Amino acid sequence: MRVLIAEDEAYLAEAVQTVLERHAMAVDVVHDGDAALEAIAVNDYDVVLLDRDLPGTHGDDVCASVAEAGDGPGILMLTAAGRTRDKVDGLELGADDYLAKPFEFPELIARLRSLARRPRQARPPVTVCGDLRYDPFRREVFRGGRYVKLTRKEFAVLGVLLAADGGVVSAERLLEKAWDENADPFTNSVRVTISNLRRRLGEPWLIQTVSGSGYRIAAGAGEAASAPDGGVAS
Repeated sequence: MRVLIAEDEAYLAEAVQTVLERHAMAVDVVHDGDAALEAIAVNDYDVVLLDRDLPGTHGDDVCASVAEAGDGPGILMLTAAGRTRDKVDGLELGADDYLAKPFEFPELIARLRSLARRPRQARPPVTVCGDLRYDPFRREVFRGGRYVKLTRKEFAVLGVLLAADGGVVSAERLLEKAWDENADPFTNSVRVTISNLRRRLGEPWLIQTVSGSGYRIAAGAGEAASAPDGGVAS
């Protein structure tokens, strides 16, 4: 098992390295984010023990870069903060696990071994449709290079429409995929969400209404536009 320790506190990095090597792990150590990215690029690590507050390239950016690359090493993020919000932020950036300082070495060893046993899975792919960029992993949407802030429901509905690859998705199907089992099938939530989603994405209209059938992403994703409501534009 090969581990990269990216930790700017030299005494802590040295102590962790000593313990890991006693447990038969091969260990490299770097003290800033730039060096971490260089080491990850040229070596096949099983796990990166990543301090969040690295100098140079911030630990958050190192984490996001490794996650975006896909099938890379597992990331165990270290931070001095133990608040739930900090943990969530780290995990959303792509960390596989999270450990707050100070920590006990037995727990660290157990978490590293657990990550090394876990099969690496490719991150969900980014969908590019015309001038739209949909990133399900980072939960980000850009239209024409402009960041589009969406609600969770709007983001989910857009994902279902994009996954249909131009096919028509019924309101019932959207309710099934983007709402929970308690959703009222007679509600106008889908229509309202689609309307808000169109407005947030802006013109040219990306989502077509197919009368009596449902909704779809416009052919050409912006080159062919739809009427905002009530049917397909001619």
